[in-house]
Amino acid sequence: MSEATQLVRHIAPVGLYERNKDRPFLGSTSCSHRRLVAGEWTELQLVYEVGASGLADGAGIKLAMKFYSDWALFQTSDPQAANYVSAEYEAGPLVPGQSPATIQALKVRFDQKGHERPYQKAIVIDVIDGYLNPGDRIVIRLGDRRRGGPGTRVQSFVEQGFRFRVFIDPLGSQKYAEVPGDCVLDIVPGAPAALRLVAPRLTAPGPASLLLRAEDVWGNCCTGGSIDATLALAGPQGETTRKLTLSPNPDIYGWLVHRQETALSEGDWRIAATADGLVPAEAFVTVEENAPRAYYADLHVHSNDTVGTNDTAYNLSYGRDIAGLDVLGYTANDFNITERAWSEAVGLIDRFNEAGRFVCYPGTEWCGNSAAGGDHNVVFLRDGVPQFPTDSRGQPVRSFEWNESTRGKLRPGAWPLDDLYAAYQDDPEGHLLIPHVGGRRCNLDWHHPELERLIEIGSAWGQFHWVYAEALARGYRLGASASSDEHQGRCGGGAPATAVFGARGGLTGVLADRLDRATVGRALRARRTFATTGERSFASLRLGDTWMGEVVTASTADMLDYRLLGDRGWESLRLYDGETLLWERDLHRELGLSERRIRLRLGGARIKDRYRGAYWSGGITVTGAAVQRAEPFGFDHPEQGCWRQDATTVALRTVTHGDTDGVELTLSQLAGTRIRVHLDIGTYVKVGNPLTPPPNPHAPEAALEIDGDALLDQAQSSAGTVTRVLPGTELEVTVERVTEAPLPRDLAGRIPLAGLELADGREHPLFLTGRQRDQSRVWTSALFLTL
Repeated sequence: MSEATQLVRHIAPVGLYERNKDRPFLGSTSCSHRRLVAGEWTELQLVYEVGASGLADGAGIKLAMKFYSDWALFQTSDPQAANYVSAEYEAGPLVPGQSPATIQALKVRFDQKGHERPYQKAIVIDVIDGYLNPGDRIVIRLGDRRRGGPGTRVQSFVEQGFRFRVFIDPLGSQKYAEVPGDCVLDIVPGAPAALRLVAPRLTAPGPASLLLRAEDVWGNCCTGGSIDATLALAGPQGETTRKLTLSPNPDIYGWLVHRQETALSEGDWRIAATADGLVPAEAFVTVEENAPRAYYADLHVHSNDTVGTNDTAYNLSYGRDIAGLDVLGYTANDFNITERAWSEAVGLIDRFNEAGRFVCYPGTEWCGNSAAGGDHNVVFLRDGVPQFPTDSRGQPVRSFEWNESTRGKLRPGAWPLDDLYAAYQDDPEGHLLIPHVGGRRCNLDWHHPELERLIEIGSAWGQFHWVYAEALARGYRLGASASSDEHQGRCGGGAPATAVFGARGGLTGVLADRLDRATVGRALRARRTFATTGERSFASLRLGDTWMGEVVTASTADMLDYRLLGDRGWESLRLYDGETLLWERDLHRELGLSERRIRLRLGGARIKDRYRGAYWSGGITVTGAAVQRAEPFGFDHPEQGCWRQDATTVALRTVTHGDTDGVELTLSQLAGTRIRVHLDIGTYVKVGNPLTPPPNPHAPEAALEIDGDALLDQAQSSAGTVTRVLPGTELEVTVERVTEAPLPRDLAGRIPLAGLELADGREHPLFLTGRQRDQSRVWTSALFLTL
């Protein structure tokens, strides 16, 4: 046999071939934890072991999580500060003949949109000057504490099966592949910190449903253990107390919740719940003969079928059993949900729907860009199979189709909004379209008067008085609604998170005779609604027997009747004609302004679009008097607050997304004082270092200097108030005197039309909005009135 025909064995490291064939090609990931407490501070280690592919010079690794998570933003610039993230290389074992890897460094950065939805938030690690061998490891420390940092603050809300997902670009080509085997952990509620009561605000005599639950500091319903509590009911005949125990309910996820039916007679009731070591809860119930029945609805709820947290059954259960909702609308992102998931969700919704107890509607969120009409919810009001993902003609009704299973292909569907209108306009009574402001805000250049009967003016994205006022000013007959747009598993007026979903989710009050799909659906389409910022407040506006939402012809001799019921005291009531303020009541002024108590109130948003939050930091300094007390109102979660910075200054840190926050100061005196406000206004850090957030480009700061004597000067037309309006969306700062008297929880009255100077011959969309001392709000649907 010649030398040329002999079998030639190649040269290679001994045993490396077999070892690499046994490795996962893209590598594997492991995690130091399987369970974390919502909002806790910790250090978390994730290890990526390089697979058989190896990693080339210029390769990349992404550790990603879903965009809705409010896990504190990571930073890479200060190892002694919070939320520092690091990545270190560890060489794996070599076989004979194998050369060590040549990698010189890893470059780490955090990018809020570093990968594809839903896994958008990404820690990006670049391989610098060399390659990595299979079996080498990269240790990623989230909240690296080795140089004195406090760690990282975990996501503030509960999630079953939270996932970190690793993607690699093994060739340095910017084409990333998913590493099989996510790091999965459960985020669980913390220890009980507060009690919460849910009760009807207005009801007729008879049984009323009371719901009591225990929450941690972040607003998550607690599980595990038991709590002995006392329920006190103070009514017309005096006070009674009852002992009860909150125990984990195995049928509903082990939640610490107790529901009971209690007979209430006519009159005003205060219900209080107490337990050792927990913040007490209270609710107020007004019981009246022939009271209108107000049901509370959250018509905009997501689950993990698309971009929500926890599965659909969990979210429906939460709405019914924890939030105490009467009505829930499940709304899947239309482009994102698969047909199988949609079919299963509709079946589950039908099983949860129970007339007289809990009305549940299937729905979708048409996710069109604002340039094509913007976000609209579609609520399917009829029983039976909804027309989705195609209509009765077989035409697609998705905005487009794109999800993880489509592998990057984007298939256009019902686009622009005109096509969605066309799909459902043959059956307007069976559908309700609700334009809303979320990531992609609705564009009021589009409107369908038969399909669109309500507009969403509050959600976890913020408060949007402006969108309601503008829609009415355009002549659209739309009623008021608010929802959670819940992505975090806490629908029904859920607790705010710390990122873009930074406001309390809202609720829609629905005036209906019965609790069933058909009756509630007719009430929604009739605009017999009011909107709250998550509270069980009540609001109504009438002209005789004509209710809000209706169209009416009136004379100047007629009167409007209003009624507001709250729990923290009404401080402001305003009547609008579209965008025009017609009439108002200032309850602070009516009850007498204090000579020594003032409030710094700030609110609004930077812009109308996504990432609208205004990030306020700074304080208020008072010289010439002692600050005896500082009390915050409207702050949403533990990372917002105020504190005494020194003898004369109260500092604050908060965020507003269209909502309002305030700090009340009690001074030794107001006369002779000098008041200085200086606030920096930042933006959400989408790109760059979270430790150095960018300033708001249109209003980077707000500064006011005021003499206390000027606030006391009754000769001035605006005595007691100084407001600085800033560039933005309802963005403003106010320093004002407030009353020391209790504000009314029940506010009713009449408004003569003769004093409003309404023009004859045109329709006036008249609606009320009220604000309580805790900065919660309510809006009525408009009365569409012509003189």
